[in-house]
Amino acid sequence: MLFLISPAKSLDYESPVPSELPHTLPVFKKQPLELIEVLREKSPQQISELMSISDKLAVLNVGRYEAFSPRFTAKNSRQAVLAFNGDVYEGLDAHSLKPKELDWAQEHVVILSGLYGVLRPLDLLQPYRLEMGTRLQNAKGSNLYQFWGSQIADYLNQRSSEQPEAERIVINLASQEYFKSVDLKALKAPVVECVFEDFKGGKYKIISFHAKRARGLMVRWAVQHKAKKVADLRKFNLEGYALAEQASMPGKLVFRRKLED
Repeated sequence: MLFLISPAKSLDYESPVPSELPHTLPVFKKQPLELIEVLREKSPQQISELMSISDKLAVLNVGRYEAFSPRFTAKNSRQAVLAFNGDVYEGLDAHSLKPKELDWAQEHVVILSGLYGVLRPLDLLQPYRLEMGTRLQNAKGSNLYQFWGSQIADYLNQRSSEQPEAERIVINLASQEYFKSVDLKALKAPVVECVFEDFKGGKYKIISFHAKRARGLMVRWAVQHKAKKVADLRKFNLEGYALAEQASMPGKLVFRRKLED
């Protein structure tokens, strides 16, 4: 199985990274450089308007685009799963995974990215800000979905083909903004979505903060249990979540929990 997750807006380049931790290079080499060239043409004010971010953040990211290099080094990059620092990654808590668990994650986890297309957990990442939903005019169209086209789905097909036939399933734990970058017409593997709901106001609903963290927890659980099939995921039970059989269906697993007030 391949587990898809979104990147995070927040980045951590301060926490120490074990010197012995292995790294790989991003799969797509030319495409990020093409996008960086487009972004370098923008002023801080244009970046602020394009991405709906503060002037301070816009200036920071214009500097990142300018510093972006074709060469990845220990000074300008770190492993993606340690660089991203949002709710999903707090749930995943990659810093505490053992080397063999990170190796498994490298083979089964795919991070979708507006700039890089796809990243494996140990791929080196230079700091950037480029959400997949950004309407960035480029040589292939008016947004990043047109820029990436079927490339991400083609990559997932190639990765799936390397796994046993019974395990060629894509588990979607990414946001809709990012999952839209996967061309479903080109994707050959079936997709199973995992949904996480909490009981609030008398009913079960998706609460963004909790759902994001739960997606990371699911990846962590899958990594530690070396999940091979959808039936394995049905046993997920971290932080009070349990499978809701009646709400689930083929292609969609719903996990619910009822927290005490």
